[in-house]
Amino acid sequence: MKRRLAAAAALASLALAGASKPTLVPDVSARHIEIRYTFAGAQLLLFGAIVYPGGRAPTHTPDIVVMVKGPADAIVVREKQRIAGIWMNADSSRFRSAPSFYSVASSRPLTTLVDERTAAIYELGVHNLQLSPGSTALPEKARRFETGLLDLRTRQGLYTEDPKGVEITGGVLYRATIHIPSQVPVGTYTAETFLVDDGRVLAAATRDIDIGKSGFERFVALAARRHSALYGLFAVILSLGLGWSAAALFRRRF
Repeated sequence: MKRRLAAAAALASLALAGASKPTLVPDVSARHIEIRYTFAGAQLLLFGAIVYPGGRAPTHTPDIVVMVKGPADAIVVREKQRIAGIWMNADSSRFRSAPSFYSVASSRPLTTLVDERTAAIYELGVHNLQLSPGSTALPEKARRFETGLLDLRTRQGLYTEDPKGVEITGGVLYRATIHIPSQVPVGTYTAETFLVDDGRVLAAATRDIDIGKSGFERFVALAARRHSALYGLFAVILSLGLGWSAAALFRRRF
Protein backbone atom coordinates (compact mmCIF):
# COMPACT_ATOMS: atom_id res chain seq x y z
CA MET A 1 0.00 0.00 0.00
CA LYS A 2 2.94 2.33 0.65
CA ARG A 3 3.96 1.81 -2.97
CA ARG A 4 0.50 2.84 -4.16
CA LEU A 5 0.56 6.00 -2.07
CA ALA A 6 4.05 6.79 -3.30
CA ALA A 7 2.88 6.32 -6.89
CA ALA A 8 -0.01 8.70 -6.28
CA ALA A 9 2.37 11.27 -4.85
CA ALA A 10 4.66 10.86 -7.88
CA LEU A 11 1.76 11.45 -10.25
CA ALA A 12 0.84 14.54 -8.29
CA SER A 13 4.35 15.95 -8.63
CA LEU A 14 4.21 15.45 -12.40
CA ALA A 15 0.93 17.34 -12.84
CA LEU A 16 0.85 20.67 -14.61
CA ALA A 17 2.11 23.36 -12.29
CA GLY A 18 0.09 26.05 -14.03
CA ALA A 19 -3.30 24.58 -13.20
CA SER A 20 -5.70 27.25 -11.93
CA LYS A 21 -7.54 24.93 -9.56
CA PRO A 22 -6.47 21.93 -7.48
CA THR A 23 -7.08 18.53 -9.02
CA LEU A 24 -7.38 14.99 -7.70
CA VAL A 25 -5.32 11.92 -8.55
CA PRO A 26 -7.46 9.06 -7.15
CA ASP A 27 -7.14 5.29 -7.16
CA VAL A 28 -8.69 2.24 -5.51
CA SER A 29 -7.12 -0.87 -3.99
CA ALA A 30 -9.11 -3.20 -6.26
CA ARG A 31 -10.68 -2.54 -9.67
CA HIS A 32 -12.26 -6.01 -9.72
CA ILE A 33 -13.93 -7.82 -6.81
CA GLU A 34 -14.94 -11.46 -7.27
CA ILE A 35 -17.84 -13.00 -5.37
CA ARG A 36 -17.49 -16.69 -4.52
CA TYR A 37 -19.56 -18.89 -2.23
CA THR A 38 -17.13 -18.04 0.59
CA PHE A 39 -17.38 -14.27 -0.01
CA ALA A 40 -17.95 -12.53 3.33
CA GLY A 41 -17.44 -8.95 2.20
CA ALA A 42 -14.41 -6.86 1.31
CA GLN A 43 -12.56 -3.76 2.46
CA LEU A 44 -12.11 -1.32 -0.40
CA LEU A 45 -9.38 1.31 0.02
CA LEU A 46 -9.80 4.62 -1.80
CA PHE A 47 -6.69 6.76 -1.82
CA GLY A 48 -4.89 9.39 -3.83
CA ALA A 49 -3.34 12.85 -3.85
CA ILE A 50 -4.39 16.47 -4.15
CA VAL A 51 -2.49 18.45 -6.80
CA TYR A 52 -2.32 22.16 -6.01
CA PRO A 53 -1.58 24.99 -8.49
CA GLY A 54 2.14 25.64 -8.51
CA GLY A 55 2.76 22.51 -6.44
CA ARG A 56 2.28 24.35 -3.14
CA ALA A 57 -0.33 23.34 -0.58
CA PRO A 58 -2.42 26.12 0.97
CA THR A 59 -2.07 27.10 4.61
CA HIS A 60 -5.30 25.25 5.42
CA THR A 61 -6.18 21.76 4.21
CA PRO A 62 -9.37 21.29 2.15
CA ASP A 63 -11.70 18.42 2.95
CA ILE A 64 -12.20 15.17 1.06
CA VAL A 65 -15.42 13.22 0.52
CA VAL A 66 -15.39 9.74 -1.06
CA MET A 67 -18.53 7.99 -2.25
CA VAL A 68 -19.13 4.50 -3.64
CA LYS A 69 -22.40 3.79 -5.47
CA GLY A 70 -23.70 0.51 -6.82
CA PRO A 71 -25.78 0.05 -9.98
CA ALA A 72 -29.24 1.61 -9.80
CA ASP A 73 -32.32 -0.55 -10.09
CA ALA A 74 -36.08 -0.28 -9.78
CA ILE A 75 -37.60 -1.38 -6.48
CA VAL A 76 -41.07 -1.72 -5.00
CA VAL A 77 -41.38 -0.86 -1.31
CA ARG A 78 -44.32 -2.41 0.51
CA GLU A 79 -45.80 -1.19 3.75
CA LYS A 80 -47.17 -3.76 6.18
CA GLN A 81 -49.99 -3.16 8.61
CA ARG A 82 -51.64 -5.33 11.23
CA ILE A 83 -55.16 -6.11 9.98
CA ALA A 84 -57.42 -8.40 12.04
CA GLY A 85 -54.39 -9.63 13.94
CA ILE A 86 -52.45 -10.53 10.77
CA TRP A 87 -49.56 -8.57 9.25
CA MET A 88 -50.42 -7.85 5.61
CA ASN A 89 -49.13 -5.70 2.73
CA ALA A 90 -51.39 -2.66 2.97
CA ASP A 91 -49.75 -0.25 0.53
CA SER A 92 -46.78 -0.01 -1.82
CA SER A 93 -44.73 2.48 -3.82
CA ARG A 94 -42.34 2.00 -6.73
CA PHE A 95 -39.01 3.75 -7.23
CA ARG A 96 -37.69 3.84 -10.78
CA SER A 97 -34.05 4.26 -9.80
CA ALA A 98 -32.39 3.60 -6.45
CA PRO A 99 -28.71 2.70 -5.97
CA SER A 100 -28.31 -0.88 -4.82
CA PHE A 101 -25.37 0.22 -2.66
CA TYR A 102 -24.28 3.59 -1.30
CA SER A 103 -21.48 4.47 1.09
CA VAL A 104 -19.98 7.88 1.79
CA ALA A 105 -17.04 8.85 3.98
CA SER A 106 -15.67 12.32 4.68
CA SER A 107 -12.90 14.03 6.60
CA ARG A 108 -15.51 15.94 8.61
CA PRO A 109 -19.30 15.67 8.98
CA LEU A 110 -21.02 16.56 5.72
CA THR A 111 -23.30 19.12 7.38
CA THR A 112 -20.21 21.20 8.25
CA LEU A 113 -18.72 20.97 4.74
CA VAL A 114 -21.50 21.95 2.32
CA ASP A 115 -24.96 23.47 2.39
CA GLU A 116 -28.15 21.55 1.61
CA ARG A 117 -28.23 22.64 -2.03
CA THR A 118 -24.68 21.45 -2.77
CA ALA A 119 -25.27 18.22 -0.88
CA ALA A 120 -28.39 17.56 -2.97
CA ILE A 121 -26.62 18.29 -6.26
CA TYR A 122 -23.79 15.83 -5.59
CA GLU A 123 -25.93 13.39 -3.53
CA LEU A 124 -23.68 13.78 -0.51
CA GLY A 125 -25.38 11.83 2.25
CA VAL A 126 -27.97 9.08 2.39
CA HIS A 127 -30.86 11.53 2.73
CA ASN A 128 -29.74 13.40 -0.40
CA LEU A 129 -30.05 10.43 -2.75
CA GLN A 130 -32.25 11.00 -5.79
CA LEU A 131 -34.47 7.93 -5.69
CA SER A 132 -36.83 8.85 -8.57
CA PRO A 133 -40.26 7.75 -7.27
CA GLY A 134 -42.20 6.05 -10.04
CA SER A 135 -45.71 6.61 -8.75
CA THR A 136 -47.86 9.72 -8.65
CA ALA A 137 -48.40 9.45 -4.92
CA LEU A 138 -48.97 12.46 -2.73
CA PRO A 139 -45.79 14.10 -1.38
CA GLU A 140 -46.52 12.91 2.15
CA LYS A 141 -46.85 9.30 1.03
CA ALA A 142 -43.75 9.54 -1.18
CA ARG A 143 -41.68 10.86 1.73
CA ARG A 144 -42.96 8.08 3.99
CA PHE A 145 -41.93 5.34 1.57
CA GLU A 146 -38.61 7.03 0.81
CA THR A 147 -37.84 7.12 4.54
CA GLY A 148 -38.79 3.45 4.77
CA LEU A 149 -36.49 2.49 1.90
CA LEU A 150 -33.54 4.43 3.34
CA ASP A 151 -34.11 2.91 6.77
CA LEU A 152 -34.37 -0.62 5.34
CA ARG A 153 -31.16 -0.44 3.33
CA THR A 154 -29.32 1.27 6.18
CA ARG A 155 -30.24 -1.60 8.52
CA GLN A 156 -29.10 -4.06 5.83
CA GLY A 157 -25.70 -2.34 5.69
CA LEU A 158 -26.20 -1.29 2.05
CA TYR A 159 -26.40 2.46 2.82
CA THR A 160 -23.74 3.85 5.18
CA GLU A 161 -22.14 7.14 6.21
CA ASP A 162 -18.83 7.72 8.02
CA PRO A 163 -18.31 11.39 8.99
CA LYS A 164 -14.68 10.80 9.98
CA GLY A 165 -13.75 8.09 7.51
CA VAL A 166 -11.21 10.03 5.42
CA GLU A 167 -7.66 10.58 6.64
CA ILE A 168 -5.60 13.38 5.05
CA THR A 169 -1.81 13.33 5.44
CA GLY A 170 0.31 16.41 4.94
CA GLY A 171 -2.54 18.19 3.21
CA VAL A 172 -1.76 16.16 0.07
CA LEU A 173 -2.40 12.42 0.48
CA TYR A 174 -5.75 10.99 1.52
CA ARG A 175 -7.18 7.57 2.19
CA ALA A 176 -10.50 6.03 3.22
CA THR A 177 -11.82 2.50 3.66
CA ILE A 178 -15.29 1.45 2.47
CA HIS A 179 -16.76 -1.87 3.57
CA ILE A 180 -18.42 -3.88 0.79
CA PRO A 181 -20.93 -6.29 2.42
CA SER A 182 -21.44 -9.84 1.21
CA GLN A 183 -24.99 -9.25 -0.08
CA VAL A 184 -24.13 -6.61 -2.68
CA PRO A 185 -25.35 -7.28 -6.23
CA VAL A 186 -22.97 -7.66 -9.16
CA GLY A 187 -22.37 -4.84 -11.60
CA THR A 188 -20.27 -1.74 -12.18
CA TYR A 189 -19.78 0.49 -9.15
CA THR A 190 -18.49 4.07 -9.19
CA ALA A 191 -16.03 5.44 -6.65
CA GLU A 192 -16.23 9.25 -6.62
CA THR A 193 -13.88 11.61 -4.80
CA PHE A 194 -14.70 15.27 -4.08
CA LEU A 195 -12.37 18.04 -2.94
CA VAL A 196 -14.35 20.51 -0.81
CA ASP A 197 -13.22 23.89 0.46
CA ASP A 198 -15.24 26.74 1.93
CA GLY A 199 -18.52 25.00 1.10
CA ARG A 200 -17.66 24.50 -2.58
CA VAL A 201 -16.69 21.41 -4.55
CA LEU A 202 -13.39 22.40 -6.18
CA ALA A 203 -12.58 19.12 -7.92
CA ALA A 204 -14.05 15.68 -8.51
CA ALA A 205 -12.78 12.40 -9.95
CA THR A 206 -14.33 8.99 -10.63
CA ARG A 207 -13.05 5.42 -10.81
CA ASP A 208 -15.05 2.33 -11.84
CA ILE A 209 -15.10 -0.92 -9.88
CA ASP A 210 -16.44 -4.19 -11.28
CA ILE A 211 -18.04 -6.63 -8.85
CA GLY A 212 -18.84 -10.00 -10.42
CA LYS A 213 -19.29 -13.64 -9.64
CA SER A 214 -16.62 -16.25 -10.32
CA GLY A 215 -16.31 -20.01 -10.25
CA PHE A 216 -19.50 -22.05 -9.93
CA GLU A 217 -21.55 -18.96 -9.01
CA ARG A 218 -20.55 -17.34 -12.31
CA PHE A 219 -21.51 -20.48 -14.25
CA VAL A 220 -24.96 -20.56 -12.61
CA ALA A 221 -25.55 -16.84 -13.22
CA LEU A 222 -24.53 -17.07 -16.88
CA ALA A 223 -26.68 -20.17 -17.40
CA ALA A 224 -29.72 -18.46 -15.88
CA ARG A 225 -29.25 -15.42 -18.12
CA ARG A 226 -28.28 -17.06 -21.41
CA HIS A 227 -30.39 -20.24 -21.23
CA SER A 228 -33.31 -19.23 -19.05
CA ALA A 229 -35.68 -21.94 -20.34
CA LEU A 230 -33.22 -24.79 -19.79
CA TYR A 231 -32.20 -23.34 -16.44
CA GLY A 232 -35.84 -23.21 -15.30
CA LEU A 233 -36.46 -26.79 -16.49
CA PHE A 234 -33.36 -28.04 -14.69
CA ALA A 235 -34.44 -26.24 -11.51
CA VAL A 236 -37.87 -27.92 -11.64
CA ILE A 237 -36.33 -31.37 -12.26
CA LEU A 238 -33.85 -30.84 -9.44
CA SER A 239 -36.64 -29.82 -7.05
CA LEU A 240 -38.73 -32.86 -7.98
CA GLY A 241 -35.72 -35.14 -7.58
CA LEU A 242 -34.87 -33.76 -4.14
CA GLY A 243 -38.51 -34.07 -3.07
CA TRP A 244 -38.70 -37.67 -4.26
CA SER A 245 -35.42 -38.52 -2.49
CA ALA A 246 -36.63 -36.99 0.77
CA ALA A 247 -39.94 -38.92 0.55
CA ALA A 248 -38.11 -42.17 -0.14
CA LEU A 249 -35.77 -41.64 2.79
CA PHE A 250 -38.74 -40.85 5.04
CA ARG A 251 -40.51 -44.10 4.03
CA ARG A 252 -37.42 -46.18 4.75
CA ARG A 253 -37.02 -44.83 8.25
CA PHE A 254 -40.68 -44.93 9.19
